[in-house]
Amino acid sequence: MKLLVINGPNINMLGIREKGIYGSDTYDTLCNRIEEHAKVLGIDVEIYQSNHEGCIVDKIQEAYQVIDGIVINPGAYTHTSIAILDALKSVMIPCVEVHISDVSKREDFRQISYVRLACETTIMGKGINGYLEAMDFLVNKTK
Repeated sequence: MKLLVINGPNINMLGIREKGIYGSDTYDTLCNRIEEHAKVLGIDVEIYQSNHEGCIVDKIQEAYQVIDGIVINPGAYTHTSIAILDALKSVMIPCVEVHISDVSKREDFRQISYVRLACETTIMGKGINGYLEAMDFLVNKTK
């Protein structure tokens, strides 16, 4: 099994930006935890981050018939990107939406999630552990 973990804008700034919201773990810590968890699960994982919507769409499309599951934290694109939604719908790969913070308790504009329409579940407010939970969800789904 191979999972693709996609991170949108500013996720690479973890540990720097708004520590009260996103915590003090760095992006390197996040990537290391994902890779370590993949080893425990006995799966392959690819981690991808981009600040550019079109690059994220391209990566999703490249996953078609190559990737078994997608964990996605689209960052701000969660609330704006129909293009990412359409890409996820077109490849028909099981997908889990992840947010480090609990977006349901944040600004009004963060209450809209386009990508959620193509995802099997959403995990939010669990910090970087939410990524690991999403990986577990996708692995268990295929058993």
